Amino acid sequence: MPAEPENAQDPLPPAATVLGRRGALLAAGAVLAAGIGAAADELAHKELTARHGRSAAPPPEGAAVPFHGPRQAGVTTSQQPATQLLAFDLPQTTVAAGRQTLRGVLDALTRTLADAGSEAPSDLRLAGGGTTRLSSLVGVGPALATRLSLDVPAGFAELPAFPGDRLDPARGGGDLLVQLCAADRWTLTVVAELVGTAARSAGALPRWTQSGFLSPTAPGTTPRNLFGFKDGTANPDAAQDEQFVWGPPGAHQNGTVLVYRRIRMDVAGFAALPGDRRERMIGRRAGDGVPLTGTAEHDDPDIYAKNPDGSYVIPADAHVRLTSPRLDGGARMLRRSYSYDDGPADRGLLFCAFMRDPGQFVRVQDRLATRDALAPFLQHQASAVAYVLPGAADGGSLGDRLWT
Repeated sequence: MPAEPENAQDPLPPAATVLGRRGALLAAGAVLAAGIGAAADELAHKELTARHGRSAAPPPEGAAVPFHGPRQAGVTTSQQPATQLLAFDLPQTTVAAGRQTLRGVLDALTRTLADAGSEAPSDLRLAGGGTTRLSSLVGVGPALATRLSLDVPAGFAELPAFPGDRLDPARGGGDLLVQLCAADRWTLTVVAELVGTAARSAGALPRWTQSGFLSPTAPGTTPRNLFGFKDGTANPDAAQDEQFVWGPPGAHQNGTVLVYRRIRMDVAGFAALPGDRRERMIGRRAGDGVPLTGTAEHDDPDIYAKNPDGSYVIPADAHVRLTSPRLDGGARMLRRSYSYDDGPADRGLLFCAFMRDPGQFVRVQDRLATRDALAPFLQHQASAVAYVLPGAADGGSLGDRLWT
């Protein structure tokens, strides 16, 4: 299941201080504690960088996330607390007319997202609280790519059906997929409105939308899912991203493929199980995320380690075992998932994973669908796959390479 250890929420601004002598003393203590905390966070960040090869220089606090660049920011920018996904369809007309509509929609989305994420967004609803810290991505679906003969990676196609799927077409698929991430719901609500207006004005038709959130997460630590387990510990480092996430040299080098699954979770049913059984089903300890064969969260799970009686320490049907890169020649996905809550009977996970080869997800999900101990507590209700376009240069537009 979900996201990398770097997927920490952006820290919130400090609370207002209290006036008066006692307030001043408390404030001084708070400043000292904040300084110690900041130093600890910086140390944790450096240790995390050393272990995973990520950039050692986090973006300046309060700075906007750059929209323009060779790659879209929504793939590897530090995962933010909230997300909104929106899908659109394009009218099915001639290839020439469809391409013209797609160009118009991508131009409109480029302008809208660049402005909304800038240091000075033009919409006053985004301009009053500092920068939005918006990160976003835009991708095209397989059906649209086929219909308009777009230049997408070889093998990019719809996912096959998996055992146990109960997919609602109205909640998945789509010709265009947009993901917005930010520190707060206000920003997402406003930007989603702007994106929807821009897309519709250019000729796109809304298909579905879904919101999600992360657990409260300190910088440099791994979020938890609604089952209570850390989710997304074993993600690729920067060098592995180049090998397994981003496309190979050529037209698709700065693009990737997003696989999305809306997974309903039986939270109450899972919570009713004994704690040791839950840990064996996952393959990690609940409290600290350490694999059953390790001593630290980021230890590589040894899926071949055995007990004296010959049984596997990490059970054969444990989730961690069935998703292990060792079963796929070391290939890894970059998982940046979110939880969702659409009512007491509909809560779960928005699985979002990025990979060069979507066949990797197919292989993993084939194993999970038939052997995962968690399967009785999970129901896949929606699915989508999108080619995440390379980024846009300043003055350019997303999708410039789709026509070559």
